Amino acid sequence: MTRSATELHQRAVDLCINGKYALAQRVLAQADARTDDPDLKARIAGTRALALQRTGFPLEAEELLRSVIGSGHLTPHTQAILLGQLGAIANYGGRLDEAERWLTRAIQSLADDPVAAARVRVNRSLVRMQLRRLADASHDLQTAAATFAGSGHTTDEAQARHNLGYAALLSGDLVAALQEMLAARPAAASTPVAEAIGDVDRAEVLRDAGLVTEAEEILARAATTFGAHRMPQSRAEAEFHLARSLLSHDNERAAKMARAAAARFRMVGNATWASRSEGVRLRALLGGVRVEEAGRAGRRRRIPSHEEVEAVAVELIARGFRGEAAALRMSDALARARRREVAGRGIRVPSSAPMEVQLLAAELRSARAAAANRGGAARSHAATGLDVLAGWQRTFGSLDLQTSVAMHGENLVYAGLDSAVRSGRPDVVFEWSERARHLSQQVLPLRPPPDPALAEELAELRMLRAENPGGDWLSVPRAAALRERARERQWSSTGAVDGEDRIDLERLRGELADDTALIAYVYSGAALVALVCTRERTVVMPVASGAEVRRLLAGLRADLDMSASIRTPPMADVVRRGLDDRLRALSAALLDGPAAIAGTRRLVLTTPGLLSSIPWAMLPALRGRVFTLAVSATRWAHQRPHGPFPSETAGFAVGPRVTRGEEEVETAAGSWGGAVVLRGAEASVDRVTELASRVDVLHVAAHGRHAVDNPLFSGLELADGTLFGYDIDLMPELPDTVVLSACEVGRSSVRWGEEAIGMTRIWLHAGTRCVVAAPVIVADDVACELLGAMHEGLAGGRAPSEALAEASARTGIVAPFQVHGAGF
Repeated sequence: MTRSATELHQRAVDLCINGKYALAQRVLAQADARTDDPDLKARIAGTRALALQRTGFPLEAEELLRSVIGSGHLTPHTQAILLGQLGAIANYGGRLDEAERWLTRAIQSLADDPVAAARVRVNRSLVRMQLRRLADASHDLQTAAATFAGSGHTTDEAQARHNLGYAALLSGDLVAALQEMLAARPAAASTPVAEAIGDVDRAEVLRDAGLVTEAEEILARAATTFGAHRMPQSRAEAEFHLARSLLSHDNERAAKMARAAAARFRMVGNATWASRSEGVRLRALLGGVRVEEAGRAGRRRRIPSHEEVEAVAVELIARGFRGEAAALRMSDALARARRREVAGRGIRVPSSAPMEVQLLAAELRSARAAAANRGGAARSHAATGLDVLAGWQRTFGSLDLQTSVAMHGENLVYAGLDSAVRSGRPDVVFEWSERARHLSQQVLPLRPPPDPALAEELAELRMLRAENPGGDWLSVPRAAALRERARERQWSSTGAVDGEDRIDLERLRGELADDTALIAYVYSGAALVALVCTRERTVVMPVASGAEVRRLLAGLRADLDMSASIRTPPMADVVRRGLDDRLRALSAALLDGPAAIAGTRRLVLTTPGLLSSIPWAMLPALRGRVFTLAVSATRWAHQRPHGPFPSETAGFAVGPRVTRGEEEVETAAGSWGGAVVLRGAEASVDRVTELASRVDVLHVAAHGRHAVDNPLFSGLELADGTLFGYDIDLMPELPDTVVLSACEVGRSSVRWGEEAIGMTRIWLHAGTRCVVAAPVIVADDVACELLGAMHEGLAGGRAPSEALAEASARTGIVAPFQVHGAGF
């Protein structure tokens, strides 16, 4: 059966949607040969122009369209369609003002065809978003989505709603952005190419949320998809966004990726995007040595000249990208300030500027002040920038977002810490220690309403994890999709109220009893110091260098794991001697000076990400010592009880394959009257969740796993699968104290310098007062005996930190269990 020209044209359109442009071109040639209708021929030419543009021939595409439009004998409707296509090609070429003119003319001429006009509106919204006219872009998209919904064009509606998500991203509303994109994804991602296009936008949301590892994996996959479909412009755009993400943590790779993207844009004749890529490349080269890298050895890299920077900045402004030009100029000025060169022009940034530009401006002001030896001004500018970031963070209740968006303030935190440490003033060091730790505590979460859909999706994830026991189970397509939905629900459902006001040093002294001291470790990127505070005095002292600590930590985890696994002589003795040597060295480096000042007092410890993996309870200076690892001094002061710890009720659960698990919980439960014990099939996620909501103390003896790249998917293995970090948000009430007798769930992933997140932090953020956990594998017999003894103290009303220290002294067991939060 011979197809008509109209049918062939439609087939070619479908092939273009699927990214099969070479085949589409052949089909278009067949369609053109089978018709003499000038309007149909013009539409065929318009589709051919689209295929040419997408496959790297934008000049030929535009020339073809202009020749067809100028040929005459076309209906106004066809002319309008072609004008819309010409506007879309101008947009791809970065000629934004010209693109908007063509697209607006097309919309005005399509008043009698609302669906066609709506499609042009979607393209115009892309132009307006790049021009930062977000309200106008959103109006176009809302109008288009309503038109598509009313006419039954489901895929078009989904694409419009996806773009509404992108507009929300540009306005800083990450929650709405992810919601819109994920809601649109099933219909919008109808082909591999459409899926990749949507993924590039979704990766930008994740990047701005600080989840750069995941964002970069998505962008790399999208670039591969575009390459396979011979779409050089789209591939280069994915590489551009990948380079932008790499700017936050890998300048060398960012420069290489931006260079590759710029070359690809030039190959397709896109000067605007080539300039944008050049801007990113120059920023990567200017990144040089960051504040937190000061003092570390590094290779010399070529620093762009001021003239190079200005040439690209001027070009970006001419092409409508003022924000990117400002970021480039400030990166140049920041590099010169760090080299102690004479300051350049003043800094004027409107409050409407993107968050990145506002924070860069604060960083530049701080660096210039530091270069002029005005430490107070340097800290003031850094604090102002962090306050801007805090205002944005207060719109989020999710721990995932709170910790990850801290990425944007990392350089400002280090700038403030560096200046504070250089000042040597205890009040200033304490203020900035608390600022750094408070960055993800701008708000406190409200318990979210029940979410049956999230509960069902987490249950399915448990099944998928059981069916794919390998470490990469989240890469299974269905698991990846459920992970996205779980994150979107958690981001959007977790409400918040303002967090506690940071306390100052004077207030802290008032909170410390005579028998209590604070040791706050502060890492400035160049120096590691300890602030030791008692009621009587406060001292700031240097401790080990960052390089020395890294050297001592390099083999610590392996030694600890070996020690827990090898329990019989003679090998156990050899392993233990090596571990003891390392622990003694760490203890001497970190605690000899501070412990001498603190004396025999109980200790509140606050630590930076650099020290997050240390098993403090095993260091000789802290063995048998009452201490708690607080998220911050402020949080400890607000959460510590001013009377006895709540210890009326206790609940226990034991997961599968824990060698002495039942013995552990039976021994521990024996110290309590009427304690509930869940074992075997009873120890399910639902039953443990319900139990957690009605006891003061919850003890779970179960194997656990820390998910490095997805900490909220860390979890405890129960009878019917894993209790994830996300499940904690489904608990209507939380226990006051949680004991996690599980392999490595006390571990955490460091996000952006000071921020560490893992199961312990998840419980604490949700509202639990303190968590007893270990950062490494613990032998089952050690957990059984030590924690059983600890419960004698808990049941007797002792604070968790006291009960654990007393149990260690009584049993003689030295183990990595430690108390996090307000343990006394």
